[in-house]
Amino acid sequence: MSEDATPKRERRQKSSKLVEAVRLIFVALLGTAGFEISRQMGSETTSKTLLGVFLGAAIGYVIGGAFGRLTLSTVSGVEQEFRKRPAAEIAVGVAGLVAGLTIAFLITFPLLVLDVPPLVVWTSVLFIYSVMGSVGFRVARAKSSEIYSMLGLKPRATGMATGEINVIDTSVLIDGRILDLVDTGFMTGSLLIHSGVLMELQRIADSSDENRRKRGRRGLDVLTKLQKDPRADVSLVEEDEVADVDAALVRLAKDRGGNLVTADHNLAKVAEALNVPVRSINALASAFRVPLAPGEELGVKLTKQGREHGQGIGYMDDGTMVVVQDAVEFIGDDVKVTVTNMLQTSTGRMVFATLADAAK
Repeated sequence: MSEDATPKRERRQKSSKLVEAVRLIFVALLGTAGFEISRQMGSETTSKTLLGVFLGAAIGYVIGGAFGRLTLSTVSGVEQEFRKRPAAEIAVGVAGLVAGLTIAFLITFPLLVLDVPPLVVWTSVLFIYSVMGSVGFRVARAKSSEIYSMLGLKPRATGMATGEINVIDTSVLIDGRILDLVDTGFMTGSLLIHSGVLMELQRIADSSDENRRKRGRRGLDVLTKLQKDPRADVSLVEEDEVADVDAALVRLAKDRGGNLVTADHNLAKVAEALNVPVRSINALASAFRVPLAPGEELGVKLTKQGREHGQGIGYMDDGTMVVVQDAVEFIGDDVKVTVTNMLQTSTGRMVFATLADAAK
């Protein structure tokens, strides 16, 4: 049995209890209604009274099951939505809801004291309370950062500041350089770890392939170190049954108004297309690479043959690819090369060079 089977079974049991509780309420209510209707119809015999109770309870069982599933769906949706929102944002939203209901009370109070037909009064009251409560909650939640600022609270302290929230991708944890960014202060604010990322790391760590297994365990080790680091504010965001982790991360960053931190070039492009701010580990590393100029010499070890005839390929310590002309016979050796040109690409930079001795 998988490790996440037990939590899923527990959630199903809780869901079943909620549906049965609602069904029991309807059975009791309609069973009582059947009893009262049978009495009002003048049924003095026990059999007719029991028949009324049975019919009412049976109808309650069917209707209660439907309402129970509807209630479960609504409660689950609200729970999922609240899990995605910061606690500070929910608190402000509740305050806005209370304010909206207070305004609704002031608006509807005259209707309660005036001589107005009851149907008009209660219809108007229900409509005004629903509209004002919803408007109050939505407006307060949308303006939560400004409300906290008016109260003298810093948005960072409440986890609400845009740009201070970073949604961490699986590739970043496997890469491991985020530890250095946190250590040097380049990565600050709240680090949100989606539950889908954690499950993805676990699947990689349990892989039968040794290389994937090592990468998954390294990602879990990096996450553990981040959680223990006092400079990192790490929070786990739970979401059940995630089909697409990448889509969930983009959605989470967009909902929270934060940045998506990734080392995945394709995911970064998708997030940018959806107007989600992206912090690319690879782009940051490229920006901090030591600049090279044509004519400059450097040492590199050639590891494989290039696409073109006679080319040798090597890599600098920062991962930059170096393409050396007429060097195929030196593959496996450390050589001195002279830079002739550089090409910047979306995934990094490439350096073209010739053998230093040949250049001379």
